[in-house]
Amino acid sequence: MELFSKEILINILFILLPLLSLPIFYLLKYIYQIEKLKDSLFMIISMVSIVLCMLSPFQIADGVLWDLRRIPFILGLLYVDRKKGMILLSFLLIVRYFIGDILGFYMTVCTFVGMAIIINLIKRFYVRAPLVHKLGISGLLVLVSIQFTFLGASIITDVNLDPLVWLHYLLINFVGILIATLFIEVIKMNSELLEKLVKAEKLEVVSHLAASISHEVRNPLTTCKGFLQLSQNEDIPPEVKSYIGTAIQELDRASEIINDYLTFAKPAPGELEKIFICKEVQQVVNILTPLANMNEIKLLVNVAHREESYIWGDRRKLEQSLINIIKNGIESMPNGGNLEIQTTYADPHVFIKIRDEGEGMTQKQISRLGEPYFTTKENGTGLGMMVSYSLIKGMGGQINVDSEVGNWTTFSIEFPLAEQ
Repeated sequence: MELFSKEILINILFILLPLLSLPIFYLLKYIYQIEKLKDSLFMIISMVSIVLCMLSPFQIADGVLWDLRRIPFILGLLYVDRKKGMILLSFLLIVRYFIGDILGFYMTVCTFVGMAIIINLIKRFYVRAPLVHKLGISGLLVLVSIQFTFLGASIITDVNLDPLVWLHYLLINFVGILIATLFIEVIKMNSELLEKLVKAEKLEVVSHLAASISHEVRNPLTTCKGFLQLSQNEDIPPEVKSYIGTAIQELDRASEIINDYLTFAKPAPGELEKIFICKEVQQVVNILTPLANMNEIKLLVNVAHREESYIWGDRRKLEQSLINIIKNGIESMPNGGNLEIQTTYADPHVFIKIRDEGEGMTQKQISRLGEPYFTTKENGTGLGMMVSYSLIKGMGGQINVDSEVGNWTTFSIEFPLAEQ
């Protein structure tokens, strides 16, 4: 078998060519917010590559024809959910059955069903793994798959191939899946970078707007409030005093909104200090307990106290961020329920997890959290969550959100622990 024969290069082309459509579909997904496009797209691309590879086999020995179908199959299972993975496996077996050769079909069943089981067991780890680990996992999977095939070939058939032929076939599959994996991950990273750039531009516009007009707006508000307070001291009817009091309250509320804009314009904490995270979480719980009781919400608090659980940040702004998030969780349960708050540790990080039993969010809504003016509440402005994201990021933290529509939402806030 030639290491780079025309048929082998055609098989590699059939694997990489459909992937060229990924950037176009990722762009469409972002523009039209098509949530389920990713899994369906990977499944269709994998099916196309599998069929094209199976229809263009190459000869590795006299009377022995193989192809590179295992590469798109493995990648397809790694990047789609379990249901679509089963569809992909069934599709491959059906196509292989109609191609003929019952012994070859049985060998395909043994190999690819076994690989489907293995991939489903490790997929969760693969999705969260860094690029280097993903390359290693995909390469290892294709090698294991080929070993299954070799074993099946020796048991079901009487094929005995030259070890050099096996080595060439291993090398072709290994290099092929590394290239395809790298191709997919680069396209995904470019797509995610585009989304972040668009979101950053939106945030920058709001930041400049906040910085340019907040002070100018707050100055006349302060003047109005001062004259109204002086008017309250005059001998005026109680009814008018009541109106003035209401006007002062509304001016205070307007001032708070302006402060939110100013906070967003300068999200970085001013004075960094060591914060005992357990104490601050408990303080926020104490503040919000009356609000939770009023809304028939039961707060389930599990704060693990550790002597070294300190982070660098601004105490007031941390409290503000947590209050915004927990308050949103309370408001998402109009009929009552449980709201869990807990801290966990995975050195050198501490995690604050806030889980409600509210209405939940779609993936589209989760992806827009923290954007200016985006909110899932009827009377909300989106400023609270926007400010929370900015403040937490300014303290070196990050927020991860997971949700199920109609059931629950979990905010996981991660901070690096301060060195002792």
